[in-house]
Amino acid sequence: MPTVVRHADAEAFDRGLRAFFEYRDLGVKGETAGGFGAHVIRAVPGAHPEPKWHQHKLDFQFVVVLRGWVRFEYEDVGEVLLEAGSTVLQPPMVKHREIAHSDDLELIEITQPAEFETTSV
Repeated sequence: MPTVVRHADAEAFDRGLRAFFEYRDLGVKGETAGGFGAHVIRAVPGAHPEPKWHQHKLDFQFVVVLRGWVRFEYEDVGEVLLEAGSTVLQPPMVKHREIAHSDDLELIEITQPAEFETTSV
């Protein structure tokens, strides 16, 4: 695989898994034949989460908060506040829910594989 360089495109955000977020695909899915995914995810101002427990069927999930804050609750560690610079390595199938986030929240999410199942619990 050759080195791949991509530049930011502020217009490239789309709606995705959650209606209160917009997602910008970083091209990792295509370059790894779906083996990995990477997105910049940002809050839709004025839209808020409905705190519902769920889990993801995947092998790897890593989040880096770039701007703002987000409050999650995990079955194994309880409630956590993630602010700019915070990271979370989320184990496969851990039950969790998002409780709240700031209108300026922006984060990067890296997953393996790129596409995965999300189930309510």
